Amino acid sequence: MSKAGAVAAVILAAGTASRFRAEGGEGATKLIAEVDGKPMVRHVVSAALNSEAFSVVVVTGHARDAVENALIGLPVQVRYNADYDSGIASSLRNGVLAAGPSVSAAIVMLADMPRVKLELLNLLIDAFGDNPEARAVVPVFGGKRGNPVLLSKKIFGEVAKLTGDMGARKLLEGDGEVVEVQVNDAAVTLDIDTPAALEEARRGQST
Repeated sequence: MSKAGAVAAVILAAGTASRFRAEGGEGATKLIAEVDGKPMVRHVVSAALNSEAFSVVVVTGHARDAVENALIGLPVQVRYNADYDSGIASSLRNGVLAAGPSVSAAIVMLADMPRVKLELLNLLIDAFGDNPEARAVVPVFGGKRGNPVLLSKKIFGEVAKLTGDMGARKLLEGDGEVVEVQVNDAAVTLDIDTPAALEEARRGQST
């Protein structure tokens, strides 16, 4: 276990990918689209499993069967969010709850960011170990906050009150107890929202 204590990785993989499908994306869900020969969601989960994270929770919802089938054989806890259509807040609540009361923090990861590496996750965990009183640790690239975000257990109660499409970012606005970690990796600010972005990822760009 790291100096940060038990940190869980919570991967949000429940969304409907409405923008991706509206722009011509095919398949039940973009999360099973292959990047470098395997589903993008599996890239994200593999990074979490190989990091210093104590445990890995994957929250599924839309296209549940397809996403969960893409994770067969991986030692993760799957949490189905039946209320996924209400917005990201319900998935975040489910993931934090599934992480359990014994963890010191949770790294919230988005399942459509397959270029995020385990080294970044370890960097966030180590930064929390150095700043255990922080509410959160966030990566910053080019002056812009990105993902994933590490949330301290001390704000899990606030996470539980989020609704609709309100993610954790709302809890971090203007708060002096948020540690920013400068990184040289555009992957923290880029996710796959469109078919064009998927093609860029397949060409090896940090998307």
